[in-house]
Amino acid sequence: MDHRILVISDKVSEQLYEPANKKSLGDIRFILSCGDLPYDFLENMVSTYNVPLYFVRGNHAKFYESESGVVHDHPWGCIDLHVRSIKDASGFLLAGVQGCHLYNNGPYQYSQAGMWQFVFRLVPALMANFALSGRYLDIFVTHASPWGIQEGKDEAHQGIKAFLWLLKVFKPLYHFHGHVYDFGKNTPMIIQYGTTQVVNTYGYRTHPISLERKPVPFAEE
Repeated sequence: MDHRILVISDKVSEQLYEPANKKSLGDIRFILSCGDLPYDFLENMVSTYNVPLYFVRGNHAKFYESESGVVHDHPWGCIDLHVRSIKDASGFLLAGVQGCHLYNNGPYQYSQAGMWQFVFRLVPALMANFALSGRYLDIFVTHASPWGIQEGKDEAHQGIKAFLWLLKVFKPLYHFHGHVYDFGKNTPMIIQYGTTQVVNTYGYRTHPISLERKPVPFAEE
């Protein structure tokens, strides 16, 4: 069965709150956030669409204080995918890694070695997925892009080598990421890498997904 999901990152798109836009997006199975969005925005998305929201943090993630004075260190009602593998109610196997390549020692920045550690920590869960479901992973969610694919030219937007390895070895159908927005004119937002659609989600987009091992055809939006 095919589904549509809403994927968001980096840029607050307030038009998503509008009833007309919500209706035009159709039936959304769940929402993925690829980082660098305020926690209150993610909470409002859950309230607006009433579907699960899975997220990873970007390098600009911050705590925030609500009007009642409560400090949030995570978006309430949302599900953190960092170094976790979760099976959605619709059967999709999801996993994620937060942050980006280390460039100025800020929060949620990691060396290539640090990212390898995160990915290796996922391996036991992915092996368990295969034992139970016959596949390792359907959807990989990150903030940074994989090494050599849709990456930026500066150190901050360098792709992650461990992510590329994960795509080669565990072959998820989809890899959604954010973070990179300064594209050249010839860089597509969706790239097919082996069996994996690598999708830059800067801003927002809806995307078709399926549990079939052949990716659902896509069209640039």
